[in-house]
Amino acid sequence: MIRRVVRSLGPAIPVGNPKEALRAGLGALIGLVVAGAFVLAASADIHLGLFLIAPFGASAVLIFAVPSSPLAQPWSAVVGNTASAFVAIAVCAALSDPVLRIPGAVGAAIAIMITLRALHPPGGAVAMTVAMSPDLAQESGLWFALSPVALGTAILVVVGVLYGRATGRHYPFRQFEQINPQGTSDHVASERLGLSEDDLVKILTRYRQSLNLGVEDLARLIAAAEVTAAGQRTGNTKVSDIMSRDLITVGPNTSLHDIAALFLRHEFTALPVVEAGGHFLGVIYQRHLLGGARFRHPEWLERIRVARAQSSRTPSQASQIMEQDGPTASADTPIAALLPQMAGGKCDAVPVISAGRIVGIVTRTDLIAALARSGLAN
Repeated sequence: MIRRVVRSLGPAIPVGNPKEALRAGLGALIGLVVAGAFVLAASADIHLGLFLIAPFGASAVLIFAVPSSPLAQPWSAVVGNTASAFVAIAVCAALSDPVLRIPGAVGAAIAIMITLRALHPPGGAVAMTVAMSPDLAQESGLWFALSPVALGTAILVVVGVLYGRATGRHYPFRQFEQINPQGTSDHVASERLGLSEDDLVKILTRYRQSLNLGVEDLARLIAAAEVTAAGQRTGNTKVSDIMSRDLITVGPNTSLHDIAALFLRHEFTALPVVEAGGHFLGVIYQRHLLGGARFRHPEWLERIRVARAQSSRTPSQASQIMEQDGPTASADTPIAALLPQMAGGKCDAVPVISAGRIVGIVTRTDLIAALARSGLAN
């Protein structure tokens, strides 16, 4: 009992990733610097609202540290903060006693944010800021809600969108029916759950998680759980049990014309690149040949010749298009560990490396066959 109580008082989130911590902190710094550049004058101008307020720091935490939270989305941030400011100004006009004015402003702000589907925790801080500074609210009037509140929050949101794209994070969060990497409206294969958007919304509502998680992120979590469960059903099967060992490889100076010919001849989806002595350098997938497109026709060869003739800057050999930082595995790696890497569609094959040399390769076809066998066995 005591142990459970003590554990419940400890951290509720996993150990933080230092890279993510740096990404979020740097993003907040940039966002507030940009906001300050826009809304700060040489000296604070109360009439124009050219100053920063403390709640912007709280908004920056949400936008840059937890960009997938519904509470951090643009509508929640801008509308939540702005509406809270308007409500707090109205409460200040109605109540003079600070004992009632401050909690009244915060309570009213929470109620209006939920009503507008724009709950944003820093909105409570905005309301409290106004209620604790009634002279500011009286002097600035309703303009305070527009500048600095709405203007400053909108700047943070814009910086959050740009910074998220630059650092590989999605902000605003993914929409359930957004276009996939292939340019169609189908979900990527790993996220086809047989559940509709309404089904997922009902799950979030039933478990009171609609304020903590978006529909698309719930779909991704369910899909990840299914992939993990599928991997566990493979038992102790290792990469060495299913990998291909008789490999066709290319050198770093192999021409694209020759690489295309190998793809056509062997119908591979990936070709390892090795240097003299068999040292592994990288992998070429079909999509690398011509700007991400896959061609299964001899037209490949002609298009490569034309591209090379048109520009001396066009890649002409393996080392210029190979992927060097893709996933790899060892012979003892459980095949379950490969499922998340290969389920997304961008990784067609995983090289198996030992002492810097490639000893095998596992393709998506190999993995599907292994899963099918384990399914029949069960």
